[in-house]
Amino acid sequence: MITYILIGAIAVGIGGMVFAASLLLQGNNDQLEDRLASLTQNSGRGATKTNTPKPNLLLSPLDAAPNKIEELVNKFLNLRVFLEQTGKDISISKFVLMTGVIGGFAGLLCAVFSPWKSLAPLAAIICGTIPFVFCWFIRGRRLNKFGQQLPAALDLMCQALRAGQSLPAAIQLVGQQISEPLGPEFARSFEEQNLGVTLPDSLKTMTDRVPNLDLRFFVTAVVLQRQTGGDLAEILEKISHLTRERFQIRGQIQALTGEGRISGIVLLVLPPALFAVMLQLNYDYVMLLFEDPMGKKMLLVAIVLQFIGAAAIKKIIDIKV
Repeated sequence: MITYILIGAIAVGIGGMVFAASLLLQGNNDQLEDRLASLTQNSGRGATKTNTPKPNLLLSPLDAAPNKIEELVNKFLNLRVFLEQTGKDISISKFVLMTGVIGGFAGLLCAVFSPWKSLAPLAAIICGTIPFVFCWFIRGRRLNKFGQQLPAALDLMCQALRAGQSLPAAIQLVGQQISEPLGPEFARSFEEQNLGVTLPDSLKTMTDRVPNLDLRFFVTAVVLQRQTGGDLAEILEKISHLTRERFQIRGQIQALTGEGRISGIVLLVLPPALFAVMLQLNYDYVMLLFEDPMGKKMLLVAIVLQFIGAAAIKKIIDIKV
């Protein structure tokens, strides 16, 4: 019976890999034609089309055409924006392929070599989340670094504006002088303006790529200043000062809640660690949780309480600034 299950799992895995590879090789001719049509509309002899071009068509990359996998995933999570925020060149098809391959391989190894073959689905699910956790970690580190670089970028823009340069020139200067990840984002915003996108639209698109509260303050200030007027350099200087004050307060909160974070980590790691130790010391005693009906209920309740405890601890130590 196990042999047939393994053969079926391998067949499904190969089929999934072939399907994912076909999606990776899928072209984007329709979107390319739409983009060329929007650029050449009414610009040549015999141009008779009068349809309104799609707004901000140049803001999305050529490989942004949705496929079946993306349409399915977007029902639960905007995975394209999530992967874009990591700063890595990872498409949705590649991400889903990595998740399926890692999860399927881990489940297959557990089913073949592990003495606990019934845990193969759990091993596949846990290992399948590795790409997501890895991208989440990279995304958080990149966004934190972006927030740390923002005050210096605002100061640089203030100096450029007071020297007589325009706002687009100041944005270009930030893109040239500031390192990754903030510099390339501002440089991309400047290049979008060169392609015909308005300044407010390019800045708002940057806030979608980088969900930073201080960056939203900056974009809102720029949009309002262009509508009502005022000294933009002074406004940016105040936003920079506010950002530095928020970082200082956040550091104090991190120091005050350090004991709570450590306690939470210990409380969350201790039950699984103790379970692993008892599994090695007395295997039959622990397996009652999986074989006895009451043990299964107790194990399920324990897992649910673990998640509730983790959420409660996070709620206590996560203080918004």
